[in-house]
Amino acid sequence: MTKKKYLELCQEINDHNYSYHVLDKPKVSDYKYDQLFNQLLELEANNPGWITADSPSQKVGGEILEAFSKVPHRKPMLSLQNSYNAEDIEAFDTRIKKLLNENAKVSFFCEPKLDGLALEVIYENGLMTGAITRGDGLIGEDVTEQVKTIKSIPLKLSTKTPPKLLEVRGEVIINKKDFALLNKKQAELGQKTFANPRNAAAGTIRQLDPKITASRPLRAYFYAHGEIDGANFETHAEFIDYMSDLKIPTLKSYDDTLCSLAKNPKEAIQYYNNTEKHRAKLSFDIDGVVIKVNSIQQQQELGFIARSPRWATAGKFAPEQATTIITDIVIQVGRTGALTPVAIMDPVNVGGVTITNATLHNQDEIDKKDVRIGDTVIIQRAGDVIPEVVEVIKDKRPKNSKAYNININCPACNETANKPENEAVLRCINLSCPAKIKEGLKHFVSRRAMNIDKLGEKITDQLYDEGLVKTFSDLYKLKAEQIISLERQGEKSAQNIVDSINKSRTCNWGQLLYGLGIRFVGEQTAKLIAKKFSTPELFKAATVEELVDINDVGPKVAESISEALKNKDFIKELDSLVACVNLKIEAKKMTTTSNTFEGLSIVVTGTLPEDRNSIKDKIEAAGGKSPGSVSKKTDYLLAGENAGSKLTKAESLGVKILDWNGFLKLLN
Repeated sequence: MTKKKYLELCQEINDHNYSYHVLDKPKVSDYKYDQLFNQLLELEANNPGWITADSPSQKVGGEILEAFSKVPHRKPMLSLQNSYNAEDIEAFDTRIKKLLNENAKVSFFCEPKLDGLALEVIYENGLMTGAITRGDGLIGEDVTEQVKTIKSIPLKLSTKTPPKLLEVRGEVIINKKDFALLNKKQAELGQKTFANPRNAAAGTIRQLDPKITASRPLRAYFYAHGEIDGANFETHAEFIDYMSDLKIPTLKSYDDTLCSLAKNPKEAIQYYNNTEKHRAKLSFDIDGVVIKVNSIQQQQELGFIARSPRWATAGKFAPEQATTIITDIVIQVGRTGALTPVAIMDPVNVGGVTITNATLHNQDEIDKKDVRIGDTVIIQRAGDVIPEVVEVIKDKRPKNSKAYNININCPACNETANKPENEAVLRCINLSCPAKIKEGLKHFVSRRAMNIDKLGEKITDQLYDEGLVKTFSDLYKLKAEQIISLERQGEKSAQNIVDSINKSRTCNWGQLLYGLGIRFVGEQTAKLIAKKFSTPELFKAATVEELVDINDVGPKVAESISEALKNKDFIKELDSLVACVNLKIEAKKMTTTSNTFEGLSIVVTGTLPEDRNSIKDKIEAAGGKSPGSVSKKTDYLLAGENAGSKLTKAESLGVKILDWNGFLKLLN
């Protein structure tokens, strides 16, 4: 290969790095990327004079997003050398034995390789003071405010004698089931769905608004460290146990069978094979295993090369994919009217699961991949959960194939669908669309809404198709004899359904509000709205301005609620429901105790001596408001440690800044 070709290879890999680490939109599989990277390393080994400072081999990750502050790592966050077979693990053992000595006793700490976003969290004297993405390995993005919202990561270490400095490194992930629910919610809201859990986790951490980060089901597990001042370990296993003792989440603390000590390379290979065999049973994504020299002293002797530690290697798994044929493309209609194309395929086994269909998301996705009926395609389970079409094998395409375009008419009601501004999906706007009503009923009876547990999807469809239930309130008028008339329904099962419906009559106002299925109104948002407007009558009179004043309710959500309240059929159904159920109106947590903060807007940020919700309750009890963001209308900013961007904005707007003592003085 010529030097010109080498430089082109460098550029290709750099482009892939940018897509993966910055845009969170990988263009190739990990396997393909590793093949390109190994080709680069081989070329540089044979032609060392070609190596340039910007070669992908001289850096670890991608570029820094300009929207975030840049923070240097005290120690570089390095990547691992990758392998794809047992022989590579034996070669790893041989390499380290040569560097130590052939008779050295070396044991290995083995653990699953998580497929998420690499992260460093910094603790000083036991308190979290920062969180940084890997970035380019030397400098990362400051995502402290976002990471603080991850419930599994402690803000304070669980020890009376914390180290002066502890930098822990790990991975932010989303569990498979949580990912499936997140994508379902995104699709219902007409928002972008994610290709896999890794992209979802990375995109969530990079949200400028921490409230969005907090709304998504992120988890984190830690497995390494940067600088430490105040603790020493003889083995990596000891360090893992130390983190667990501090309540820092590790895979071992999650499930102590996931990690293993191997006395020799043979046992490490056995661990690799067993983990690959059982990977589909895990609740989260892994793309391989990590094998580390357990002895800290031996790690120090082995040291590092340019971008990787010599004492660790990653045994990667080949992606689980299969080839099948698309026999049809059908359109599913969601409860918010979203028209979602789904590929129907010849059954094929992927990772132990038989796949028969895969979502194609929207017309843009179909056009991008040029998916057609009759195509032979490569599919994989995105994040080992949701089947996705990876690629069309165009050499096998039938000669008479035609490009697929979604019919603009809703397949359920034949009404013309429209494409809202800034959305990628077509949406049926017919309020009487049977598909929307059916999906709305299924949402209403779901566990997180009215929890009518005896009403499954099939029975709900039957009730609608037979004309027994057309609205939510119709459910409360059902009689057992009507249900018995349905196919496969006996007297006992019919009575169980009626009992389950009657049990749901006693409910919280927020629960009922969520069950109504107003677009963009999730469970938590419904609770906040119900707290602000404590009765249905108050809610019906709510204005957009009053709604936006609620924490976590933005203009889009407020407008959606306002549109619903203008709809006569919606108000009629709400009134009918209120007449059918026994609402438990949630009492305010704290009654007004004074008018000290009457008319004042006080934003709370940073780490403070009391829980933030408790502080906001104090503000409201004193007659004030505590919105989630700083604006020209803000009177005070109560700023604790690590106040971040809200403090900067408040200073730029001339907002008065309060510390904790100043707040208490003003309150009293």
